[in-house]
Amino acid sequence: MEFQIKTTKDQAFYDITSFVERAIDEKGVKEGFAVVFVPHTTAGITINEKADPDVVTDILSDLNRVFPFSRQHLHFEGNSHAHIKASLTGSSCTVIIENGRLKLGTWQCIYFCEFDGPRNRKFFVKVIPG
Repeated sequence: MEFQIKTTKDQAFYDITSFVERAIDEKGVKEGFAVVFVPHTTAGITINEKADPDVVTDILSDLNRVFPFSRQHLHFEGNSHAHIKASLTGSSCTVIIENGRLKLGTWQCIYFCEFDGPRNRKFFVKVIPG
């Protein structure tokens, strides 16, 4: 299942858990796996805490401290920092489906990670019975 997302900031995390839950509901799968994949080289997918928004702020702050925009990068588009951050977060995640629900921890959610926005983006969710 393909989903569209319009990012509004240069760098931000967007909670996409509800999109994954919708894909599970539409497929009617009670037991299995949900795979989330982003087909962009400057965006990623991660699972982390949603309860305290400072967690995302801290993650982005530290990523920017370690991998800042730099004119020393050779990539002609000037967004090597975004490619590095996307490589670190990864382009996919897999979550267990149990009793028709994502088996996430109490504080966890699935984030689409934008590192080179704002842009029109997409991501895919594959629900696999098992």
